[in-house]
Amino acid sequence: MNEDQLIVLLYILVALRLAVHLFPRVPSSPVLRRSLNEYLDSFIVAGGAALLLITFLIRSFFIPSESMLPTLKVHDYILVNKLIYQFAHPMRGDVLVFHPPHLDDPEKKDFIKRVVAIEGDEIAVQDGQVYLNGALLDEPYIAEPPISDFGPLRIPEGHIFMMGDNRNNSDDSRSWGPLPLENVVGKAFLIFWPLQRIQPLS
Repeated sequence: MNEDQLIVLLYILVALRLAVHLFPRVPSSPVLRRSLNEYLDSFIVAGGAALLLITFLIRSFFIPSESMLPTLKVHDYILVNKLIYQFAHPMRGDVLVFHPPHLDDPEKKDFIKRVVAIEGDEIAVQDGQVYLNGALLDEPYIAEPPISDFGPLRIPEGHIFMMGDNRNNSDDSRSWGPLPLENVVGKAFLIFWPLQRIQPLS
């Protein structure tokens, strides 16, 4: 459920609660009316708390493509911490949701990739291997080695370098450059759906 759907549901619940208050004889049983009020109040409070979490702290994100295989599969749902980077910078290895800088209207589409390099790092891809600051990068999470060379490139201040775990099927920083930090939405930390896929992200 996204933010808009949650708001609509809250409106419906509040309307039902007002209806029960304004028409005290419906339902006719006092016990049933009291139970209905308690359930509605509980759902409204829970929905309000969820809306606050979605708005300020956590949001859900749907995986639409294969660019992060095998870490994330198509139709996975994940939770994203929107607050963490208000107090810290992204670290190498973090999986982030962000607004892609190369789209005309980035607000309408989010990407999810892994941080491979941070500001000041030098990144290069040669012969199917990724080199970070001249050292071979250990990447147990990738689907397969990249087939195209890249770089070397020094990451400028205020930017990070993003790559999909499915290196040969990913629109990432190799094609559109380093990502400005202001484009970061948050850090993905949990797969929560489907049930058999529930697991923390690292």
